[in-house]
Parts: sequence; structure tokens; C-alpha cells
Amino acid sequence: MTATASLFTLRPPRPSDRGRVAEIVRATGVFRPEEVTIALEVFDGAVAKPGVDYHALGAYDELDLLLGFTCYGSTPCTEATWDLYWIAVDPAGHRRGVGRALMEAAERAIALANGRLVVVETSSRPDYGPTRAFYEALAYRATARIPDFYAAGDDLIVYTKQLVLQGRERPHG
Repeated sequence: MTATASLFTLRPPRPSDRGRVAEIVRATGVFRPEEVTIALEVFDGAVAKPGVDYHALGAYDELDLLLGFTCYGSTPCTEATWDLYWIAVDPAGHRRGVGRALMEAAERAIALANGRLVVVETSSRPDYGPTRAFYEALAYRATARIPDFYAAGDDLIVYTKQLVLQGRERPHG
């Protein structure tokens, strides 16, 4: 999949983007070191065997520098539910539509694979406020909350979005 949006192009990432993925995840300032490691493991799986366990998409500037990426995949033991595992955009590229373009492209790919529901898990910490606002702006709904999940005072918030499939909209649950 290749798409062009204002000054960036969306396409599958390459293994050589791994270092840049680490830079982006660290630059966001919200992920703990062990989360950076997990992001890289998921990225590695996505580029080593695209579409097997994970799918990945990157946004690249006109110099072919990775600006942001997303990794997603079908949820085992479900019927057409997909998880968004990671989305991160270099803070220098925020408010340029990179995250929105990545999410919309991932949603289109999921819908084309007959996915019906996207699940996103995130934190309740104050520094995740912009992240939660981003999901809400894309019509994701907070559908579950587990208190103290990540740490004392750091709840897990689950967002979901029903997708439009084959020309008809799934009911919102």
C-alpha cells in the first residue's frame, strides 16, 4: 500500500528503519524502556514476516525519513477483531496529519481484510491526554477501564471502533 498525503508517503517499513523506530518511540517521552523494547520486537515481527502476526505501515518524508509508524494485527481467538499494537509519530511531526493518515490507512487495510472492530489500549496518565484526544477525534470510544493496570494510579483505557465493511456499516455496540 502506498499513499501520498501532504509531504509524506505511506508504505510498509523496512528492517533498516528499526533504529528510527526506536528514536521515535523514545522521543515521544511517554514510553518506559521496556515498552521501547516491546515496540521494537513487534516492529521486527512486522517487517520480518509482513502480515503473518503483524502488519506495519510507515510515513516517510520527501527525503525518505520515517516520520511515524503503526503496527496492528488480527486478534487471536476472535472473529474479525484487530488490535492496534503501536502508533508513534516523531514529536517534530505532530499536527501534520501523519498520525491520522497512518490510522486511516490501517483502518482501510483492516476493513479490506474483513476486520470489523479495532481495539486500542492506552494509559490514563496525564501525559497520555493528547493520545486519548487523538483516538477520540478519530471516532474511537472509551469502552473499558481497568484501574491501576500499568501501575498504581495508571489505568488501562480501552478504545474501540466499529469499521465499515463492504459498503455497509456495522452496528455500534
